[in-house]
Amino acid sequence: MNDKKSGSSSIKSVETVLTHYGRVPEDQFGFVNTPVYRGSTVLFKTLADIEAQQQRFLYGRAGNPTTEGVEAIITELEGAYRTRLVPSGLAAITIALMSCVTSGDDVLITDSAYEPTRAFGDGFLARMGVTARYYDPGIGAGLADLMRSNTKAVLAESPGSLTFEVQDLPALAKVTHAGGAKLVVDNSWASPLYLRPLELGADIVVHAGTKMFVGHSDAFAGTISTTEQSWKEVERIRRELGFFTSGDDAFLVARGLRTLAIRMKEHQGRALEIAMWLEAQDEVVQVLHPALPSHPDHALWKRDFSGSGSLFAVLLRPAPRASVAAFVDHLELFSMGYSWGGYESLCLPVKLDKNRTAKPWTAEGNLFRLHIGLEGVDDLKADLAAAIARYAAAR
Repeated sequence: MNDKKSGSSSIKSVETVLTHYGRVPEDQFGFVNTPVYRGSTVLFKTLADIEAQQQRFLYGRAGNPTTEGVEAIITELEGAYRTRLVPSGLAAITIALMSCVTSGDDVLITDSAYEPTRAFGDGFLARMGVTARYYDPGIGAGLADLMRSNTKAVLAESPGSLTFEVQDLPALAKVTHAGGAKLVVDNSWASPLYLRPLELGADIVVHAGTKMFVGHSDAFAGTISTTEQSWKEVERIRRELGFFTSGDDAFLVARGLRTLAIRMKEHQGRALEIAMWLEAQDEVVQVLHPALPSHPDHALWKRDFSGSGSLFAVLLRPAPRASVAAFVDHLELFSMGYSWGGYESLCLPVKLDKNRTAKPWTAEGNLFRLHIGLEGVDDLKADLAAAIARYAAAR
């Protein structure tokens, strides 16, 4: 792994890490950014070299300077032992879970998990002979009642990316480790700038790097960061499954990371301003943003997080489908689409009837997930105000 850094190793601010880590201009003929390395075959000079298997790179699928640069940055930010860059956030989740289990084992997954995670648990893991069960994201130390002798992993997502429950990660870690299992945490919302799950007891941290790390909605990526104890199995599963991120995509991740601190600060401020504004609107029942004092898990957020992300949800008063269509169909600045984390604002109507089993979603009304991009805040408020007016008029 490339641990080289530019500048003084005594400087640890996240802004400096993001600017200087993972690139070594003197190794790249003085060019500031590590270029895109494309290649499958890596050449050996002698028979002794190929027998020793000690070169820095042996085959393209195992990585190259472009992918290693990204891994070095995330490792430093997360305070991890090692990090692997993989093709998507879902790939990161699946590798992390598979590194913990074999046939006959059991995993516990938060009921607020990313929907493809549920599909993986109910589909692939079930076919593999692994039982996937779901727990109330607010359970905390009560998770002990669900642990079994064959429970090998607990997957938390804090906050959940649809309903934004904040989980008590230290309590989950304590219960998980007491049961001999590993705690995997999806940290995509806060990024390591605002939450460091390994410091709270997690064993493995995953990111949908597609979102905040890339920041431009133009590449897929995932990262897996681990403790030293968890690294060997994560790397074994990744290698055996052949997951690899191309140099082209790695370059785009590195490009996005250089501005992550600035973008996160801007996304945070804009999202909070709009969330507070929405709380005062007549059609709004609740704004689900953990950094708001009105959020039921605000105390947990304040204890464990140092900032907040761009994503939150708003619950509007009950209304028919025509109102939902009136809200989203004529938005001018917000667009409808999956994912988030780019410079453009997004609005997604959320249906939770099939996504919750441990704690069904019972709130009445229509839920919309908002990603606040980098447009003018007043312009975004005007777009939402017009949408709310259309929503009410169509009832």
